[in-house]
Amino acid sequence: MNEETGPGPDEATGPGTPSVPGDPPGPPESAPPAERRLHPITPLRRAWAPVALLAGWALHDPNTAYRHVSDLATGTLLLGLGVLLPAAALYGFLSWWVTHFSVTDTELRIRTGVLFRRTAHIRLDRLQAVDVTQPLLARFLGVAKLKMDVIGTSSKDELAYLGQTEARALRAELLARAAGFSPEEAGEVGEAPVRELVRVAPRMLAVSLLLTATTWLSLIGALLVPGFLWFPTHNLWTVLAAGIPLLGAAGARSAGRFVREYDWTLGESPDGLRLDHGLLDRSHETVPPGRVQTVRIVEPWLWRRLGWVRVELDVAGSDNGVLLPVADHVTARGIIGRVLAGAEVPGEFVRPPGRAAWCVPAWWRGYGLAVTDRLFAARHGLFHRTVALVPHAKVQSVRLKQGPWQRHQGVADLHVDTGASRTVVAHLRDADEAAALLRDQADRSRTGRRTAQPDRWMTGTATGGGTASGTRSGTRSGTGTEAGTGQEPGRGAGGGTVPGAGGVFPE
Repeated sequence: MNEETGPGPDEATGPGTPSVPGDPPGPPESAPPAERRLHPITPLRRAWAPVALLAGWALHDPNTAYRHVSDLATGTLLLGLGVLLPAAALYGFLSWWVTHFSVTDTELRIRTGVLFRRTAHIRLDRLQAVDVTQPLLARFLGVAKLKMDVIGTSSKDELAYLGQTEARALRAELLARAAGFSPEEAGEVGEAPVRELVRVAPRMLAVSLLLTATTWLSLIGALLVPGFLWFPTHNLWTVLAAGIPLLGAAGARSAGRFVREYDWTLGESPDGLRLDHGLLDRSHETVPPGRVQTVRIVEPWLWRRLGWVRVELDVAGSDNGVLLPVADHVTARGIIGRVLAGAEVPGEFVRPPGRAAWCVPAWWRGYGLAVTDRLFAARHGLFHRTVALVPHAKVQSVRLKQGPWQRHQGVADLHVDTGASRTVVAHLRDADEAAALLRDQADRSRTGRRTAQPDRWMTGTATGGGTASGTRSGTRSGTGTEAGTGQEPGRGAGGGTVPGAGGVFPE
């Protein structure tokens, strides 16, 4: 694209004014960003909106819909279909035609709307993650949907649909820009290389679902409820009407998780940890370094003999809630060390004092607390055990709560709030201990925030005088290290050294 340049700052614009030799030319005028459209197949998706509206009306009130349709003559129905289908196609085409998106120096703009115009301004420095999802039909057609998690929003903005290659390229550019690359370099670095860390075998996933207590409780309920209904009614149809939906719901829960978490692959790249999973709808998600607020280690009772755990996480403004659907303890600890920038999972937890049994009989034994120089860790659950890990830098507020009976027993609950609008609770601590923890945790949080690196983890100055962009470019081509502060690829934004996870992950 040719750009016109105006007169320099010291040049006069009138005729006859001599030019001074050696003066640098004036700065070029910034060209508006090039706007792009979605994939041409998108109108077929959007053309279903009017049809879906009529279908929803018919399902909401089927009797009235049937009466209205039966009153119409055949010619009128054919005429209506002849008008409806072209109108739906025209709506889909117009909605695609007026939808544009562009990437500027600071934001992603999405402009859409047939009757009412809407322009979404997504700041690149507020991006949490950019995910590529492919429903089953989209996989056959070679298109993909781009979803963006943005800080401060509850819903995801999306671009549906893009060509599969274009979606991956745009995702790489947005992640590079969010990481601190300049606009000129963001389009050149391409998609970051991925090194596979963990792949969950389908057999292991299926066994873990069968050993989940909720699956068995659902099946038991589906068998007991029809049995109780048989004695008062002695009606087979009543039993079937109640039993079949319960059996279907019990199977759908486990089957749905198996379909979503099938072929779960966790990889490591300079952009963060990559999650690829799905049997029918394929999803490609990213966990950005330094933006994880909480990590939870979930250990169901039936998994303990096998030494399996489930790793979940909270990312502010993101729906990515699962890091590993099932893994052994060693693998899970190695992955958590990468996510939390080298922080180790505490091995010992301190139980509440014995008088806590007067507040919560028996279950108090499942509570525990551990505080390290990097983490605040709280455990709860006697059978279904959960350990929540919160980096000190991610703590937003600390609260102490004490009810009348707790005050009588000299215990209190310590609440730690994170940036993902979640709360981690250390239950039934000694009152004096809880008060000391309240003061100490506030100090640790302030210190952690001062020493934490920025969320735009590539904007720091690299050791050795290099720039962030140049160092990361070397990383993508197989040379150099992660930029910013001399990090290795996959290291988070919280500082520290990433452990080798005991040789679990081959280099």
